[in-house]
Amino acid sequence: MNKDVASIRKNYSQYSLTENDTAADPIVQFDKWWQQAVEAEIDEVNAMTLATASADGIPSARIVLLKGYSPEGFLFFTNYESYKGRQLQENPKAALVFFWKELERQVRITGIVKKVDEKESDDYFSSRPEGSQLGATISPQSRIIESRDWLETKLAEAAQNLKPGTLKRPSHWGGFCVKPIVMEFWQGRPSRLHDRIEYSLQEDGSWKRVRLAP
Repeated sequence: MNKDVASIRKNYSQYSLTENDTAADPIVQFDKWWQQAVEAEIDEVNAMTLATASADGIPSARIVLLKGYSPEGFLFFTNYESYKGRQLQENPKAALVFFWKELERQVRITGIVKKVDEKESDDYFSSRPEGSQLGATISPQSRIIESRDWLETKLAEAAQNLKPGTLKRPSHWGGFCVKPIVMEFWQGRPSRLHDRIEYSLQEDGSWKRVRLAP
């Protein structure tokens, strides 16, 4: 066992987070932190961990890219027939995590997932670079394939047979929206006494805001 791993540590000391620092609505608070993360020029600022689970509770996690957020939730796109896509359709609950290490911040989101409407998926698909459109069309995501050469051959065939600008969104590809029911804002602090402010959605649509122990 590599004992050096256990010795890796960092003392967080840049910022603090009090209840008075936070908005009453967690989406407003997320927007505030998002703008600060963008201004800090964080690389891949929209990268987030997406955790899903199958109907029998087997978890899975991976990094995906945030493509929008609003009071309705947090938006990303994928192949509906991929492993995550199939899990989300049989168990429409998910968790998201943003970690902006440059700001010593983390945002955790737990929510209910639904597909976005077809027009929204069409609009985003049409905005993608042609190579990304072709890749989404030909890739049987999460399925076993015989080789890299097979994949590149499929891509070349698709590029040859389709005229630029005519590619339509395949029915197996589109967006999901995670509507939050719990959001937590984590700010790193010295001596591991981190600030954690949690919001939970109430039955009347309001948000309850509390401080959690680190």
